[in-house]
Amino acid sequence: MQAAAAGFALGLSLIVAIGAQNAFVLRQGLRRAHVLPVVLVCALSDAVLIVAGVTGFGLLAAQLPGLEIAMRWLGAAFLTGYGARTLLSAWRGGGALRAEEAPGNGTLRRAVLTCLALTWLNPHVYLDTVMLLGAVSAQYPDRLAFGAGAVTASVIFFFALGFGARLLAPVFARPVAWRVLDLGIGLTMWAIALKLLLG
Repeated sequence: MQAAAAGFALGLSLIVAIGAQNAFVLRQGLRRAHVLPVVLVCALSDAVLIVAGVTGFGLLAAQLPGLEIAMRWLGAAFLTGYGARTLLSAWRGGGALRAEEAPGNGTLRRAVLTCLALTWLNPHVYLDTVMLLGAVSAQYPDRLAFGAGAVTASVIFFFALGFGARLLAPVFARPVAWRVLDLGIGLTMWAIALKLLLG
């Protein structure tokens, strides 16, 4: 239980920080668009990465410094483009959420592919989820329990973020709230992209 609790605490602390993936899940939750598939993709992706880290993939990533550089550039390029699109949406405005609507923004395929890209093209995922969790789990005799705790934290967080976003629906009934959210998401993605490029 001690290993599982430690994995839960560390996993939650790493994932709670606002980032491109979390911002996307929040936006999908607010729009009530493909929420279940999006949170499942995030939770399952995290589970795969956590298991990889706990079972020793972190050591492989440490031996391949070129992998980190390639992922950094790919991630920065994707975040720059996605951030630009979101900032353009903030500039144009015109969005609002009404309680009686269920606005499906984009297709399911597009939502899932965007979610996969935001997850797997983010080098911080490999540094934090794979390498850091993998290294910390080595301190515990029961590494699988540690990993199970981290996976549980991820599942709870993504479901709470995706489905809990509906509680904010009254705020986002106003177009200005969407513009502020899109502005914040766009600037966050550009900030992360810049951080990736600067190393």
